[in-house]
Amino acid sequence: MSRRYTELTFSDSVKSVQEEYGVRSSGERLEQMPIDDRQLSPRESDFIAARDSFYIASVGEGGWPYVQFRGGPIGFLRQMDSRTLGYADYRGNRQYITTGNVRADDRVAIILMDYPNRMRLKLMARMEAREAADCPELVEKLHDADYKAKVERVVLLHVEAFDWNCPQHITPRYTVEQIREITDLERGE
Repeated sequence: MSRRYTELTFSDSVKSVQEEYGVRSSGERLEQMPIDDRQLSPRESDFIAARDSFYIASVGEGGWPYVQFRGGPIGFLRQMDSRTLGYADYRGNRQYITTGNVRADDRVAIILMDYPNRMRLKLMARMEAREAADCPELVEKLHDADYKAKVERVVLLHVEAFDWNCPQHITPRYTVEQIREITDLERGE
């Protein structure tokens, strides 16, 4: 079985560029790795549950990509099953670019970052947005009661494939809370 991630991302033009730069054999090895990259394993589940943000990319009808930052309390992106993630979509800047884009093409790419540990998980998914009023049971599952914001929609991400990315150029960054934990440990507290 070939990997779904490389099936989706290694187009003919990508393979041509890999050939041009002399790395096509590395691409072929990635294609043949015996990884089930369609089902989220405990490793991916734990990583996702520990995140407080992610980046999501969609493509508009004019062909232009759009990348949006999504953030919330740790664990706001929740695993629903081995191939589905969900989150409560709170009122934001009211441009609705991602929401509009996925009405025409539901394919999205997601990047989840762990800056301190220099780790990155990339997901390819199909996005489904449902109005909060139409799915109160999902709002209940996905809304964080301690997070005071109005839920407009529930977003479900149906994972098509994922890939862990190399840490080579990830610059470590820390939240204020992480810095406090580090300095408390150094002081022996």
